[in-house]
Amino acid sequence: MLVKTFVFNPIAVNTYLIVHEQSKKCIIIDAGCLYDSEKADFADYIDKNGLTPVRLLNTHLHLDHCFGNRFIAERYGILPEAHKDDEELLAIMPYHAKLFGIPFNEEPQPLGGYLKEDDIIKLEDIELRVIHVPGHSRGGLAFYSEKDSVLFSGDSLFYESIGRTDLQGGDLDALLSALRNKIMTLPNNTKVYTGHGEPTYIAHEKMYNPYI
Repeated sequence: MLVKTFVFNPIAVNTYLIVHEQSKKCIIIDAGCLYDSEKADFADYIDKNGLTPVRLLNTHLHLDHCFGNRFIAERYGILPEAHKDDEELLAIMPYHAKLFGIPFNEEPQPLGGYLKEDDIIKLEDIELRVIHVPGHSRGGLAFYSEKDSVLFSGDSLFYESIGRTDLQGGDLDALLSALRNKIMTLPNNTKVYTGHGEPTYIAHEKMYNPYI
């Protein structure tokens, strides 16, 4: 598994490409590309490396994590997948963009399918298990590869911090419960690719995260 990280839009979202190096197929997680230059850079990387995107996954549907969903759908013919409990957030994307002073005037891209706890997402010999981590949003998800010891945590877990819970659908007790009972039980050597900021490890968060 090759993981390529891009940082997009004014809220600095981490967009990830999970690449199967032999087949050149890839999965996109949280397409945050907003500006034309960001979309061009993203597509240029995919084209120059001969990659074929086959799935578009959202850890959750706050606007900064799905600005690029329509672009990806139109360019590569794949529709976004997320938890059903977050679907209502799509309708308020334009309102939230105005609130943050971000130029987003297009119709939000509808989902093409739903993901739920313990679904398995396969890319050749790569497998990601879906973990439902509500609290930052009702439908927050993480994606875990046991084979590669990698977790994509979205905005549930950050380096020595956790996701905010004061937005629509937020619930601090639910987030802490999910982190303690589902995420901190993963092996210590699991590398965590977060929704914002630098990666971390489960062992580090067990020792230094003041919220857990």
